[in-house]
Amino acid sequence: MAQLLRILSIDGGGIRGILPGQILLALEQKLKLRSNNPNANLADYFDLFAGTSTGGILTCLYLCPDENSPTRPKFSAKNAVDLYLKHGAEIFKNDLAHRLYSTGGFTEEKYPAGPIEAILENYFHDTKLSSLLKPCIITSYNIHNRSTHFFTQHDAADKPGYDYLVKDVARATSAAPTYFEPARVSSLSGVSYPLVDGGVFANNPALCAYAEARHRFWKQDGSKNVTATDMFMLSIGTGSVKKKYDYNKAAGWGSLGWIEPVLDIMMSGASDTIDFQLKQIFDAIDKKENYIRIDPDMGEADCTMDNASDENVKALSEAGIASAEKFDAELEKAVEFLLKNPKV
Repeated sequence: MAQLLRILSIDGGGIRGILPGQILLALEQKLKLRSNNPNANLADYFDLFAGTSTGGILTCLYLCPDENSPTRPKFSAKNAVDLYLKHGAEIFKNDLAHRLYSTGGFTEEKYPAGPIEAILENYFHDTKLSSLLKPCIITSYNIHNRSTHFFTQHDAADKPGYDYLVKDVARATSAAPTYFEPARVSSLSGVSYPLVDGGVFANNPALCAYAEARHRFWKQDGSKNVTATDMFMLSIGTGSVKKKYDYNKAAGWGSLGWIEPVLDIMMSGASDTIDFQLKQIFDAIDKKENYIRIDPDMGEADCTMDNASDENVKALSEAGIASAEKFDAELEKAVEFLLKNPKV
C-alpha cells in the first residue's frame, strides 16, 4: 500500500471535549489490541495533528513528551479525557462572586482565567511547542491584527519566533470570547500576541490541517507536495445536537441577546461547512474512504459548552462511550488505515 500521511483533527467545544476524548480513548485501545503493543499511543499512528480550542488542548496532551523518556508521550488517551472528567468543574466553576462581578457574563468574561491556567500549568509545566512529538497545527485568532494565528510544532522546531510554551498555546486556543478573557502569550523570541479561541474562524480545523499538509509535506519520493490522494484523515467533532433558538424570542434580541447564540451558530455552522468541503475534495478523486468524520451523539447531555456539573459531565462521558460504540465500524476502518500505513 502506498504511504499515506495520517491526519487527526479535533473540533472545539468546551467541556464537550469529553466526547472526542472518549472516542479517541476507544481508538487508542483498539490500536493497543490490534498491534499487540500495550504501550501503543495515538502519537505513534498519526503524522499530523490539528486542534481547535478543546481539540487544541487534547492535541497538546496527546503529543506532550514524557520528561523521563522524551521520545514517548507523557499522557495516554485516558489521561487526556481525565483532564475534563476531573477538572471540568474547576474550569467552568459557577462562582457566585465572579457571577455578580461580571453581571452574569455581560460586563466581564463569564469565567476567570486563573483556574484553567493553573490546570494547564500542572499538566504542561515548561514544555515547549517545539518539543511536542509530532507536527501539529493549533488554531487561534489575533484580535489586534485581525488575523489568524497558527501554532505549528514543525515551524517551532526551526524558529524561536514560532515557539511557545505549550501551556500558553492551550490557553490561547481555548480563550473563547464571552467565556474567558483573551490570552496574551509570548513567543520564545519575546514577541507577545493578544489571542482568542480559534473557533471564531475554524471550530473544525480539518481544512486547516489539509492545507498545512499540502503546503508542508512531500510525497514519499520527494517529487512534489502531497495531495488528498496521499492522505488519510480522521476528523472528530464535539457533538451533533445543536441548541435550537426560538424565532419569536430571537426576533426581539438586541446585541446583548445575540452574543452567545451568534458564537454558537458560527462555530457549529463552520464545522458542518468544512466537513462538506472535505467530503467533496476526497469524493472528487474517488478517495472518499480516506476521509472519516465522526460527530458524536450528545445522548442526554446538555449541548452548551460550559455545563460542567457532575450530572452533565457524567452524561457527556456516557455519550462519548456510546458514540464510540455506535461508530465502531468507522473506528475499525481508521485502525486499518493506521496499521497498514508505515510512519511518514
